[in-house]
Amino acid sequence: MRVLSVIPPMTQLNTPYPSTAYLTGFLRQQGVDAVQEDLALALILRLLTPEGLQSVRDTIKLGQETLRVRRFHDQFDRYRATIAPTIAFLQGRDATLMHRICSREFLPEGARFQSLDAYVDADGGDPMAWAFGALGTHDRARHLATLYLNDLADVLKDAVDPRFEFVRYAESLSQSQATFEPLAEALAAPMNLVDLTLRDLTLESLKRHAPRVVLLSVPFPGAVYAAFRIAQTIKAHDPTIVTALGGGFVNTELRELTEPRVFDSFDYVTLDAGERPLLALLEHLEGKRPAEKLVRTFTRQLGAVRYTNFAEPDVPFAEVGTPTWDGLPLNRYLSLLDMLNPMHRLWSDGRWNKLTVAHGCYWKKCSFCDVSLDYISRYDAATATTLVDRIETIVKETGQTGFHFVDEAAPPKSLKALAAELKRRQVPVTWWGNIRFEKSFTPALCKELAESGCIAISGGLEVASDRLLTLMKKGVSVDQVARVTRAFTDAGILVHAYLMYGFPTQTVQDTVDALEYVRQLFAAGCIQSGFFHRFACTVHSPVGRNPEEFGVTLAPMPKVSFAKNDIGFIDPTGVDHDVLGVALKKAIYNYMHGIGLDEDVRSWFDSSVPKTRVAKHRIERALTG
Repeated sequence: MRVLSVIPPMTQLNTPYPSTAYLTGFLRQQGVDAVQEDLALALILRLLTPEGLQSVRDTIKLGQETLRVRRFHDQFDRYRATIAPTIAFLQGRDATLMHRICSREFLPEGARFQSLDAYVDADGGDPMAWAFGALGTHDRARHLATLYLNDLADVLKDAVDPRFEFVRYAESLSQSQATFEPLAEALAAPMNLVDLTLRDLTLESLKRHAPRVVLLSVPFPGAVYAAFRIAQTIKAHDPTIVTALGGGFVNTELRELTEPRVFDSFDYVTLDAGERPLLALLEHLEGKRPAEKLVRTFTRQLGAVRYTNFAEPDVPFAEVGTPTWDGLPLNRYLSLLDMLNPMHRLWSDGRWNKLTVAHGCYWKKCSFCDVSLDYISRYDAATATTLVDRIETIVKETGQTGFHFVDEAAPPKSLKALAAELKRRQVPVTWWGNIRFEKSFTPALCKELAESGCIAISGGLEVASDRLLTLMKKGVSVDQVARVTRAFTDAGILVHAYLMYGFPTQTVQDTVDALEYVRQLFAAGCIQSGFFHRFACTVHSPVGRNPEEFGVTLAPMPKVSFAKNDIGFIDPTGVDHDVLGVALKKAIYNYMHGIGLDEDVRSWFDSSVPKTRVAKHRIERALTG
């Protein structure tokens, strides 16, 4: 029985999302005939061809087009001539093209190129010279080529599908949608060019692999619509092919699923870590296990949704095996350069082997986090020997020595042991990952991690307020974060800070003070990159489960039959966090490019805000204290 695992659009374009690699590796270890496909990458590579762009042009209704579409139409011959070589360049197959791209005469330039205007120096010189210097020709060309692709994504959005994006594709149809109706209406609508292209790719994949079971792994809301379109195509082509839906979005938002129409497209929907439910499902399909013994699985029976969870232990993390990328076109991914910041670029730049050091989170206390769900609450680690065995196997298979550890928070003890084992075996890798900024990361440990190949880390500073950090049970202080991040940067490791605004009881004063802390951290060289996220209250977090402890009241929720995650709340402070968020994001974007670090943080806000209460040299004193 052949099992095909599919990555649906959209996830990311520079490297495969790891879920199918984990599932395929595990299933093969169990003797299952397992294969995989990345239809997210395939869709983009089919649309971004001369023929694909011609199809886009053919959909344009002249007289009704936007300015972006009009410009594409007027310069179509240039777009058609440049798309194939530009894709080849971003895939690393035609490096010499960088010289023509950097000339600024080769690629047609649309609205996305206006972002370069912010970097024109005082003498009116090269807008990117500060970032790349005289020798950074390759990176400079990749940034320009990325802007070019973003222009084309805007054209697809305006001319073909208003929901189209390279990452968050049609996510509003599914994210925290109490009912299935918006998604059902979209799926019942006539197919547009993107839908038809995805249908063709799905049918080609079925012909290539002839699977009897297709697993669709949906990590984000932005992959849900396409996953259903793929399943629709499969059922129309051959209704005997079994389809199953799982992944991070399902595990988080579909835990109370009662919508029968989901099962017009999918035969099974599974929750949490997929290994045990899949083994049970395959045994059931082979007639070796009754339906009553399925594990964490939704089905439709007599028109109603039924959830079955036969009690069986999960597969230990040490026994899930090594992920495999066999079958994925590793030489066709696009190494993009969205942002010039050296740390922030890592998410889209380069082909990283994604791996986890452990399952779950060893801390699992943060009040904003889904600590009640399996992917956080069930902490299960493997030995350093096992991890390095997996690393060596993956390097041998892929030929790539870059690793991104995608843990919720990699444990310091595990990273220390991993670094020692990598050095003992003399395994030359380059790696980065996510941590908590806890005091265990001493200067000595940071140096050890750097010596083992660590180039960057990311971690949550969140609200940058000691009062709110205590309320959210983060287990760190601002001073501690300053010392830990400085230890990393002193070791030559780049640091990205996850930041948050709009947490319960956060005042305007708190927000201004938080931004001042962030400014000082950038100025002191403690962090090189950051991003402000708007706090979202989820039903699985401590805030959502016990709102009274955080001084807020939850808004009434509609009856849920489909997705349930974000929930509104009433904060007595009455702060307009959306307005403040605009200033925060503007400030952090400029800080990442070395701009405005000496300015009063109030200058980023359009309205009057109070003066910061944070001492001017607070972070400096924390570093020397």
